[in-house]
Amino acid sequence: MLESIDLMSKQEISRLRAKRLRGEIEDYLRVEPGLETGMRTVIRAQENKRKIRDYFNASEEDWDSWIWQLKHRIKDPDVLSHFIPLNKVALQALYKLSEQVRWAVSPYYLSLIDFENYHKSPIYKQAIPSIMELDDTIGSDDPMGEELTNPAPRITRRYPDRLIINVTNQCGMYCRHCQRRRNFGEKDLHARREDVRAALQYIRDNSEIRDVLITGGDALMLSDHGLNWLLGELDAIEHVEIKRIGTRAPVTLPQRITPELCAVLKKHPPLYINTQFNSAAEVTPEAKAACDRLIEAGAVLGNQAVLLKDINDNLHDMKKLNQELLKIRVRPYYIFHAKQVKGTSHFIPSVKTGIGIMAGLRGQTSGLAVPTYIINAPDGYGKTPINPEYIIDINDYEIVFRTWQGEIFHYPIQ
Repeated sequence: MLESIDLMSKQEISRLRAKRLRGEIEDYLRVEPGLETGMRTVIRAQENKRKIRDYFNASEEDWDSWIWQLKHRIKDPDVLSHFIPLNKVALQALYKLSEQVRWAVSPYYLSLIDFENYHKSPIYKQAIPSIMELDDTIGSDDPMGEELTNPAPRITRRYPDRLIINVTNQCGMYCRHCQRRRNFGEKDLHARREDVRAALQYIRDNSEIRDVLITGGDALMLSDHGLNWLLGELDAIEHVEIKRIGTRAPVTLPQRITPELCAVLKKHPPLYINTQFNSAAEVTPEAKAACDRLIEAGAVLGNQAVLLKDINDNLHDMKKLNQELLKIRVRPYYIFHAKQVKGTSHFIPSVKTGIGIMAGLRGQTSGLAVPTYIINAPDGYGKTPINPEYIIDINDYEIVFRTWQGEIFHYPIQ
């Protein structure tokens, strides 16, 4: 058929298709200039940083220290109200919340909030408790059934060839949507060394384990020495092929990604690091610099976003997030549907929303910017991909499918 079309006709067909493709993203092109990103709000963040530094009488050297950032996490309503104009009702609610839930936000992450319009900020919503947390009767403390998939101290095992070691409850910032809110406790605690040794022995005793994820809390809250020891112990187990680290430090505490830490990580390839950017507002120059250092240390970076209501649960915001991530060399890996954790139901969107976002991403942006949408099955039965349906029919002769544009094709099986 193509052979019968002359060159001029082919060019006209191409122009018409190109015009149609432009129309496919016209709505995104209209709103994109107004989407907030961390690269577009540098001046505001710098001014916020100045205010926070002045309050704590901190130097630039202090600000750049992850230890200083941890020690000065904001966890008091009165301190927060020094920067954010909370009204009396909001402040009283935060006093009440502070008596019942643990919260803390690093000075760096706080600086990313639009102080004057904080109620709209995706940063504020992830960091500062909402009164809705106390009224929540939906969900459970452990919807993932981690306590039912815990065959050894600090181990979570849900798959045949891989498992998790949970090494700490400490984080740079306590995300309000966290799946392990039950572990926040009253203070920061790393795993006892004897428990970690028992976890390592379990791995040695089970030769089918080839992939180990170190998480928490935030695995990078361990000291450089502690990480070096743990990664070295895993290196020494012959059947462990790869190590993974789960961390939100590049997002909430990029100061943690020091040259000294990177020197440790560089010693232990192959190493995969999955982080959690949930908003393009989190993709800042500081986050980029942290990711650059990790990449230079040989780590492979992926992102595991969480689909969160009123934060990233629309196509334009999710597309922008994933495109910003690719610019800093972080591959969008998963979009997790928010888990039904007690106290977090106000974050949970409809699954139909997630499927719609996936359908909108496919074909309208780079395949690299299209992660896998995941629902974690209850009680520890693992990750399940949830995707739009493209297969209409399949038989011994053909598969009938629709494209991302909705066109139907009959394709021979072989």
